[in-house]
Amino acid sequence: MNFDPVLLAARMPSMKSAGFWRDETINPYFQRALERFPEKIAIVSYRQGEAEPVRLSYRELDRRADLIARGLVDLGVGNSDVVSFQLPNTWEFLAIALACARIGAAANPVMPIFRQHELKFMLRLAESKVFIVPKTFRGFDHEVMGRDLMSELPDLRRLVVLGGDGEDNFERALLRDDTPPLATEALAPDDVLLLMYTSGTTGEPKAVMHTSNTLFSNLHAYIQVMQLSEADIVLGASPMAHLTGFGYLAMLPLILNSTTVLMDIWDPKRALQIARDEGVTFSMASAAFVSDMCLAVENGEQPAPTFTKFNCAGAPIPPVVIERAHRLMGLRISSAWGMTECGAITITEPTRALEKSGVSDGRLVPGIELRVVDANGNPLPAGETGELYIRGASLFAGYLKRPQLNATNDEGWFHTGDLAFIDAEGYLRINGRSKDIVIRGGENIPVMEVENLLYKHPAILTCAIVGYPDKRLGERACAFVTLKPGACFSFEEMSRYLAEQKIAIQYVPERLEILESLPATPSGKLQKFKLRQMAQQFAVDANC
Repeated sequence: MNFDPVLLAARMPSMKSAGFWRDETINPYFQRALERFPEKIAIVSYRQGEAEPVRLSYRELDRRADLIARGLVDLGVGNSDVVSFQLPNTWEFLAIALACARIGAAANPVMPIFRQHELKFMLRLAESKVFIVPKTFRGFDHEVMGRDLMSELPDLRRLVVLGGDGEDNFERALLRDDTPPLATEALAPDDVLLLMYTSGTTGEPKAVMHTSNTLFSNLHAYIQVMQLSEADIVLGASPMAHLTGFGYLAMLPLILNSTTVLMDIWDPKRALQIARDEGVTFSMASAAFVSDMCLAVENGEQPAPTFTKFNCAGAPIPPVVIERAHRLMGLRISSAWGMTECGAITITEPTRALEKSGVSDGRLVPGIELRVVDANGNPLPAGETGELYIRGASLFAGYLKRPQLNATNDEGWFHTGDLAFIDAEGYLRINGRSKDIVIRGGENIPVMEVENLLYKHPAILTCAIVGYPDKRLGERACAFVTLKPGACFSFEEMSRYLAEQKIAIQYVPERLEILESLPATPSGKLQKFKLRQMAQQFAVDANC
């Protein structure tokens, strides 16, 4: 694979001389853990339905990562190849990521919610050589789906199935001890470490390229602001196939030489039990996770006394949730803002979390610059809303095979597509989005892609999807449609049709409204802001 990370070269001299790019991959960090704490527990992996978790020391995790790396080489994976894996939060996920770094391959985790429609595009664009899936997860047969995809993806050499049978079984394919020792070149700091898909306004996912230098520069800054150390026990409940999970719940604990505790399926009552049993101190996820734990405590579950730090990202956190979490659980909620393209680049310090997290998205971390400008590109004073641009150490290396979408100018400024203002103390507040997405529970819903599918339904004349507020998930999605003369359409038909298109169930709008016409300008341009105003009443109706 020729990744062509076009956004790296211009930054290299300044980022390296300033010390933001340390030229280290995950491999030396892991080696230091092996030397310092070989018997320390690196991963505690909880699976629903299993009474006891899998506990792996750094020594045992090293052994398994080495076997997987050798197994991948035996399957034909080499330097700059892509390994895609669609796994929940399990020890295998993290071991695969480590194995990829040892052989110079790029890790491409994809969310378990994705189905054929999304995966066919993603794996084809990445030219994935190996695809690793669970046999089943949440009642869905990923193995059957993976075999269907094999016939349509000429670059895909092998399907590996966790819990499967035959030669494609994970243990037989990737945990064999008869493969030769590694002789391949390991990942270099400016090689592509991670391919992660993000949904934008183009109607198709974009593959964000991160190197060890771009991603880890943000993790070092994050560790500094959140005051984390090797003594922390990190709860990994947010999906590791998101940058939140991969960066802050998988890579960050390894950099710290600390411990991460994984949950494959979210259950707030069980999460609190695990936090108590394991002495969890920190986690990061969307506000929905916090709301769920608060409700569990109100229903009688005991909080974990060690669990005091939580970082919320993905959408603004309602102040009531921050107060409630602190009152019920002693949890300090630090707000953050970021993107897959840059990581969490503004964070509210834990010492000011109760004061600022409900009214801001934090202050800049070291190594990043931002500016808020008007329509003509002129900087705006504090308190005025404008377009948000960023540049610096943790900005991505570009979109795979789509450099025309990089949205970065000659000076290195990246157009985020968000509207924001900066307060008098330098705290950022996201104040709307110019990009056409809905954020549901921290998950970006690719609005245009879903709209394009709905347009193909024989009953639909026009359609538009907008978000409306939801107390738990941040937003839900409503589809506004107009129908062709004499046609009928219903919420049930919409759900059935989109399921037939094999898109992720989380992308299906929670509400349908049928109108005679959609609001538009005299020139015919759709006025989505009017639909958003109409959709506000649904939040009121739902007591949000």
